Amino acid sequence: MSTPLLKLRSVNKSFKSADGSDRLILENVDFTLNEGEIVALLGQSGSGKSTLLRIMAGLISADSGEVEYASKPIYGPVNGISMVFQSFALFPWLSVQQNVELGLEARGIAPDVRAKKAKQAIELIGLEGFEGALPKELSGGMRQRVGIARAIVLEPEVLLMDEAFSALDVMTGEHLRDDILELWQSGDLPTKSLLVVSHNIEEAVMMADRALIFSSNPGRVRFELPIELERPREPKTSEIHHLVDCIYTEMVTPQRRLADGQLDYGLATERSPYPRATVASIEGLMERLIDPEFLGRADLPKIAEAAEMDDNAFINAVEDLVLLEFAMVKDGDLIATELGEIFGNGDSELRKRMLGQQALQTIPFISDLYQELKNTPSKRVSFDVLTKSLGLSLDKREVKKTLDLILEWSTYGDLIDLDFKARKVFLHSESPVRT
Repeated sequence: MSTPLLKLRSVNKSFKSADGSDRLILENVDFTLNEGEIVALLGQSGSGKSTLLRIMAGLISADSGEVEYASKPIYGPVNGISMVFQSFALFPWLSVQQNVELGLEARGIAPDVRAKKAKQAIELIGLEGFEGALPKELSGGMRQRVGIARAIVLEPEVLLMDEAFSALDVMTGEHLRDDILELWQSGDLPTKSLLVVSHNIEEAVMMADRALIFSSNPGRVRFELPIELERPREPKTSEIHHLVDCIYTEMVTPQRRLADGQLDYGLATERSPYPRATVASIEGLMERLIDPEFLGRADLPKIAEAAEMDDNAFINAVEDLVLLEFAMVKDGDLIATELGEIFGNGDSELRKRMLGQQALQTIPFISDLYQELKNTPSKRVSFDVLTKSLGLSLDKREVKKTLDLILEWSTYGDLIDLDFKARKVFLHSESPVRT
């Protein structure tokens, strides 16, 4: 039996919304990280994955539930757990050597000892000769290597990686991922378990022994896929393709369905009732789906590759196509509906009209905004009102992005127009009042 290093039971976490109410971010999260395994955690932006990692690292506390490392409760930062951040989080005025030494210095390690340990970690991660360089003198990949060296110099049993490769270009990210796996396989990495948060499905399959899919609103583990393949793994094999296909399918399929088998996004807790993808992404994916290569039906990984979209953008576009009733997901394939084929083959005016009509029927926020504009005497609603309304159910980081998408969909669909100077929206048939 594997030894559990990190264990969470019924973990809940809420944050305050703009109106002062509690917004549930994590709900009844159960999770165990065992010694000797790499686990990948996949999920949409804003689903609470980073919050979960910070709870595991002892950087923030859970509201309720149990969080244990080595069978002992976590009440704050733990010596046996280190974390690597997406944003590098380096001190720009410190050299590579000094950045890597910081954690050791905080633990009161003697200068000569920490200098030796830092140098060993720097060499291990492939940065020998750059000890005296400042972060601004390094490439993005090299800066992330410094972040990893700073984490592993503490010799943690558990290494948490929060989208550690996503800020890098594709080739740099792959090289760094492969180097980490090589260190893991060789036993040179002073770590017993890795937990990797990622948006890249193939990356998860290439790295992990288990892939977990995290749901949204609120976040919790809802699906687990064992990956029982020997390392190193070849990305273009049928086994890898099958696993990637399974994850794609699970991530774009809501848990709840109506009695007649139709997808029910109104009830599903898997997505928020807002647009996720840009109009260009929706149009581009729909055009690709109905082109001669796919003829309206495509294997999810194949069309993701053909569309040249990253996994997060692709999944968002698929979800929105399904939400708009332009496509459906079945047996691992994306299938155009009759409505979707009309949309994909239509001219710009038909597409605008169809997206506007479907948005009114399927996006409650857009429908409510449209009705409010019709019923409000001034026929105007300010950006500030919309921002506050979104802030009641969304994280601050998600509000602006979501509002931008709502306005993009609504203006594209000829439902509203914008007065940027007055920071107000008005019905498309109305003219803005100028003063």
